[in-house]
Amino acid sequence: MLYEGYARLDKRTKNLIKRLKSTDVAIISHDDLDKVSAEMLVESKVKVVVNARPSISGCYPNSGPIILCSAGIHLIDNVGEAIFDKLRSGSKIKIEDNKIYKKDELIATGELLTPVLIKEKMEKAKEGMSEVLEEFALNTIEFMQKEKDYVLKGVKVPETLVDFNGRHALIVVRGYDYKDDLKMLSSYIKEVKPVLIGVDGGADALMQFGFKPDIIVGDMDSVTDEALLSGAEIIVHAYPDGRSPGLERIKSLYLSPIIFQAPGTSEDVAMLLAYEKEAELIVAVGTHANLIEFLDKGRKGMASTFLVRLKVGNKLVDAKGVSKLYRSSVQVSYLAIMLLAALVTVAIIILVSPPIKHLIKLTVLSLRVKLGI
Repeated sequence: MLYEGYARLDKRTKNLIKRLKSTDVAIISHDDLDKVSAEMLVESKVKVVVNARPSISGCYPNSGPIILCSAGIHLIDNVGEAIFDKLRSGSKIKIEDNKIYKKDELIATGELLTPVLIKEKMEKAKEGMSEVLEEFALNTIEFMQKEKDYVLKGVKVPETLVDFNGRHALIVVRGYDYKDDLKMLSSYIKEVKPVLIGVDGGADALMQFGFKPDIIVGDMDSVTDEALLSGAEIIVHAYPDGRSPGLERIKSLYLSPIIFQAPGTSEDVAMLLAYEKEAELIVAVGTHANLIEFLDKGRKGMASTFLVRLKVGNKLVDAKGVSKLYRSSVQVSYLAIMLLAALVTVAIIILVSPPIKHLIKLTVLSLRVKLGI
């Protein structure tokens, strides 16, 4: 492989993706590259990704690397964090096999991940899944004991301008298959008009499909300024110790946010908000709900999510995978049958309708006169 392009660097992949062009080389620092990040890298149309960290560490069989490889993107792995000191964004670099050069200077060397190599690493990672699952379960139980009172006894839910009473609430997270599922739900959104809640980048997903979020909930680290300035009500997730990472950014945009202090993830907070505000039904798109998805997200347990789903379960409809469950497609054969049926109907009407028969005869006679037949 020989490739030349412009280095674009950021240790936070989701921040880097916003700035990528197809001529860039994406340089990231991402342990166990997850599916959602990989799909966004594919959408950026870059040809090469350089990872300072191991894209598959062996902890679990993450699918990010194989997604890049299947899209024809070269992945040079584990080149070391020093690359961030040796390059600046915009620097022109050359990549030859597994080596990165700036002019003629060798900057870093990594491992070029091929499909065969990725498959081997994923198979090896699967062997240790029993230990990972056990650790994950223990962490979940431990944190459940700490968090149960927050969730089961209730949290202090802030007042909102949006009225949930008697309405459905659609919560969108930029997670697995969120685009396909959101596309399938477009008719539902137009007809039912649920309260639209975007969890961080989920707000941008809604806008991508032509819908304006009513509420944006989250740490505000992956949502665009465009979405934040769309007029949606902003709810910043603050943690039990008072930390609120997204508050400074919201204030920099001169917006007046609502603070919601609660443990767990921002999507958990969104569900609790809809439930406590007495939404009639809660529909979730792209939310995280299984071991691999939580490991992709970098979490060691799912205590808050388990407890929240236990609490809101009677109102919750998880739309994850609805696009795979049902794919509406009109086959050509169906169209041909419909067209044939329509033609037969028209022919029958002509045959049994005297006025139409006379009109056809007059038209034929007129043509014969004009043509001298």
